[in-house]
Amino acid sequence: MIVIKEVLTAQQIDHFNHVMAKQEWVDGSVTGGSQSNTVKKNQQLPADSAIVRGLEDTVLAALAKHPMFISAALPLKIFPPMFNRYGIGETYGVHVDNAIRIPPGSSARIRTDLSATLFLTEPDQYDGGELVIEDHYGSQPVKLAAGDLILYPSTTLHQVTPITRGERTCAVFWVQSMVRNTEYRKILFDLDQTVQSLTSQHGHEHHDVMRLSGIYHNLIRQWTDT
Repeated sequence: MIVIKEVLTAQQIDHFNHVMAKQEWVDGSVTGGSQSNTVKKNQQLPADSAIVRGLEDTVLAALAKHPMFISAALPLKIFPPMFNRYGIGETYGVHVDNAIRIPPGSSARIRTDLSATLFLTEPDQYDGGELVIEDHYGSQPVKLAAGDLILYPSTTLHQVTPITRGERTCAVFWVQSMVRNTEYRKILFDLDQTVQSLTSQHGHEHHDVMRLSGIYHNLIRQWTDT
């Protein structure tokens, strides 16, 4: 799991919430898979709205410019963000995301290697609503500041706990990475972060920085599937 901060600015968050407040929300179960529909109780914005597509484009443009996201996800394809809302009593029970998703209006298939939740509501505006992710170390509750994103393997069990006060809005999407293997992605991420840190200290022309950068790119050549 990797927290990626400030994907959206405060001004963008204000714009998103202003726009979303004026939209008609529909039952979120329309996009749930067969194994998740029975535990999915939330609302979402229709994907066929031009206004929603504008919000999607803003998120995708922000991701494309965010070096931490690129380093962690190594994205090949991204399923367009879906915008969901949870009111009091609404929840999304324990489930695993579908392995394959087909974007609306497309025949392209996207393998879901990574799941992402981009928070659009400040955590003090609602109670409950934690994203709880199961990993090797137990249950990890996640509740981030508006504009921050959590990226995690789509193979994990996860849930959104019931809202007891206020409302929670988020954008969720999935990534097909150039590197399918989770452990390989972790190695590449750690190596890339090390190269960036050493570059800031010694410059990109330092011999050891260049060697490590070469190792990183050679591993990318070995492990990517494009």
